[in-house]
Amino acid sequence: MFMCGCAEHDPILPGERTPIFNSSNIKILNTSVKNLPETATELSIENCPYTQDSSNVIRNGDRKIFSGFPTNNAVASKQTPVCKDGYVYAGLTTGEVVKIAPKSRKIMWIVDVFRASNMTGGASIVDIVAPLIIKDGAVFAGGLGDAFCRINSTSGEKKWCIEIGTAVPFIIIDQTAFVVGTDNYLYAVRTSDGAVYWRTEINTQKAPEYENKIIKIGKEKINAETGEIISK
Repeated sequence: MFMCGCAEHDPILPGERTPIFNSSNIKILNTSVKNLPETATELSIENCPYTQDSSNVIRNGDRKIFSGFPTNNAVASKQTPVCKDGYVYAGLTTGEVVKIAPKSRKIMWIVDVFRASNMTGGASIVDIVAPLIIKDGAVFAGGLGDAFCRINSTSGEKKWCIEIGTAVPFIIIDQTAFVVGTDNYLYAVRTSDGAVYWRTEINTQKAPEYENKIIKIGKEKINAETGEIISK
């Protein structure tokens, strides 16, 4: 099993290392989300010609630009790198987000996205399965290691992490992230500080869709402002 996140400088993967976050309980405000738009704004997505395999190897065609660690504990999924301003960002099956300068293959930073307790007491599944979102100078990442984080895209510093595991894509509407947790709750997360406006129990774990201030998850419809179930 691969153990990680214990040192600021990883002995095998070069680059600045952000340690595992010291988490606390999720702060649930039990309040409504204000000023949501009627429709989702499409995020600017750059063309990203890089591929990634389950052994955490990232390539540009036949050229390898990053080689992480394979793990026997990975779940079946397809990770896809994200490109922004000449850099490549990727979530790994070993629970980290990495930023790479593809021309030099230099690792700019590596950030652990999992709770410390997930790496003790036996092999854990900490894959980052949900696609990364880059917005307003931040990388938003969530994985199976019970962590959803906002990371400074330049420095790799975590602004906040909260204990939400996720296995499906999440969405960001204005300044609110809607995250389907592995605990079968939908969370409305304030992106400025990681506080949760509300959480609502749901029946299935599927990627959320947004329209007319309504979140749709499978057949369920939820009021995006209040978290109230509209229909199941």
